[in-house]
Amino acid sequence: MSVSVRIPTILRSYTGGDSEVSAEGSTLAEVLDSLDASYSGIKGRIVDEAGELRRFVNVYVGNDDVRFLDNLDTATPDGTQISVIPAVAGG
Repeated sequence: MSVSVRIPTILRSYTGGDSEVSAEGSTLAEVLDSLDASYSGIKGRIVDEAGELRRFVNVYVGNDDVRFLDNLDTATPDGTQISVIPAVAGG
């Protein structure tokens, strides 16, 4: 299944400056593996050493935050847009 992944500015050094790239996979975990195969090292910026989403990275499949779905097991139907968004903190 081919999906579109929106890449935040801070991670575009991995994608050669591209703000949106294509990846394959029927789950978010598979999509991240596909991304890492094409853009080495990017997955390590999204998931931690335990294989969980990093605390300050939000990932949306369509308009839904995967933390409220099935996390890395969230389905990614063909044509879905995935957005990787670094959390912003401050006050």
